[in-house]
Amino acid sequence: MKEFWDSRYKDDAFAFGKEPNDYFKQQISELKPGKLLMPAEGEGRNAVYAATLGWDVSAFDMSSEGKIKAEALADDLGVHIDYKVGELSQINYLESEFDAIGLVYVHFPSNLRTKYHQQLTQFLKPGGILILEGFNKKHLQFNSVNPKAGGPKNIDMLFSSEELKSDFSNFDIIELEEKEVELKEGLYHVGQSAVIRFVGRKK
Repeated sequence: MKEFWDSRYKDDAFAFGKEPNDYFKQQISELKPGKLLMPAEGEGRNAVYAATLGWDVSAFDMSSEGKIKAEALADDLGVHIDYKVGELSQINYLESEFDAIGLVYVHFPSNLRTKYHQQLTQFLKPGGILILEGFNKKHLQFNSVNPKAGGPKNIDMLFSSEELKSDFSNFDIIELEEKEVELKEGLYHVGQSAVIRFVGRKK
């Protein structure tokens, strides 16, 4: 997968655009800035936006090409993000280090999803906020007819409300919603899509 993402991010154009995801932008803007973690952050659009709001942002991704684009975007906007290259198993953060975590279209393999979700939440302080937007299982009907809608082709990698409730059972749910939206994010999230949105506060 590293080769796939390096190849996609090596292109001059930003794969998912330079603007932050609308839902993430809305939710992060309502919080008091603190320390934020952005896993699998790709070209950095969401991390950089948060940094412009005053957040102390850490991000990581397996793609070194993603890091190059993210740091260039940060430079363009006059902010700094701490961006590491590696997979979750290779990245070390402190327990309860962060005030918020953003997971924007972060779809782990189904056999690792629960483990990785729970591992990530260990980095979040009690009372910390998790913001997630991803594709729900109904999205297969959209990306099967419109490849530009993006997202995994494997239904096991798409989310359901029940799976998120289980993975984040140590959270008070602030919002959990499945809905259809029209995405316009760069080259690869374009068109009608089925998404799931989750905001929770760690108990």
